[in-house]
Amino acid sequence: MTYSVYQHWDPLKVCMVGRSYPPEFYSWIKVPHVRELFEKIAIETEEDYQNIIKKLESFGVKILRPELPTVTFTNGKFVPPPMTPRDYTIMVGETFYNNYSAFNFGHFYYNIKQADWPECNSEDEISNLPDSLKESVRSQYEQYKVLAQTKDSYNKIFAHVAEQGNNVRNLFYPYLNGSMMTRIGRDLYFGTEDYYQNTTEIEKYAEVEFPTYRKTIINTGGHSDGTYCPVCPGLIISLRDVPTYADTFPGWEVVYLPGQSWEQVQPFLDLKVKNKGKWWIPGFEKDQAVVDVVETWLDNWTGYVEETVFDVNMLIIDPKNVMVFNYNKQVFDALDRYGITPHIVPFRHRYFWDGGIHCVTSDLHREGTMQDYFPGRG
Repeated sequence: MTYSVYQHWDPLKVCMVGRSYPPEFYSWIKVPHVRELFEKIAIETEEDYQNIIKKLESFGVKILRPELPTVTFTNGKFVPPPMTPRDYTIMVGETFYNNYSAFNFGHFYYNIKQADWPECNSEDEISNLPDSLKESVRSQYEQYKVLAQTKDSYNKIFAHVAEQGNNVRNLFYPYLNGSMMTRIGRDLYFGTEDYYQNTTEIEKYAEVEFPTYRKTIINTGGHSDGTYCPVCPGLIISLRDVPTYADTFPGWEVVYLPGQSWEQVQPFLDLKVKNKGKWWIPGFEKDQAVVDVVETWLDNWTGYVEETVFDVNMLIIDPKNVMVFNYNKQVFDALDRYGITPHIVPFRHRYFWDGGIHCVTSDLHREGTMQDYFPGRG
């Protein structure tokens, strides 16, 4: 059976669910209370994954999970576990894409480049940089390549999808992946990495890779699945007022949730100075031992908490059921108006892992064929 996804609200049949390290992985931590904390996080994270799986299986969804990396420590850093498959994979129609471009030099250099730095498009071109930059850039890139070890975790899933008759391809442009793309039948929507991103390259690449789709860019300023969610035809849940909704989704109701997550994570703000906004373990904001462990060993597998707001980061099971991590009255009232039932499946350490329910899953197959929700666009 060939897998396909045309609309992300069609009935879900096959889904990937992420995986984290088991508690014994943290035996290297020498400070007892810190080791116990991470072991607890590991146990509860897998418990929450199992609750997600149980809920999906109750709807008849087949579950696939990535494997843990075979190499877990390299270049002085631990390799991140495959927690968020959405960030690296997406099924568009009958083609399954993986985005290993997140590990290439161009994406790395874009993220560290200062305004007065020269262009540098490949690892070979590091030698052309000023002497003051060469050593630092090369050293940082060696650390960054640790992330590439996670790709092997998905090899069996890629092989399985190919066995179904699907084409499995690499997406080489760094900003095209499941967290940045929304599939609405003939229309593909692409988010932006930041509010000032030049979208010309996205437009050019998308035209080549997805020639049969209509393509629209929404200035989300980060992961689009952490900014808005079209839950069903006619309804969008959005973190903030994006002016282009009137053009991109004409006539659809938009429920806004301004400032939703920050009111709930105020203690995190106290920690940003120490950890650059990457993670938060409630109750340990001032525990220097925890801060030291994460910043020394784990800084490469934590993302920015700001990117994911879990009230909009939802997984739609079918047209009448959606999974969320927590309760929000505005969202639940809106879902009720459209006859949609929300199912709360907590992910207790979501602010540490920076992964919403949409991030930690990746839909591989949904029933349905391509629809056209905006036929007037031609």
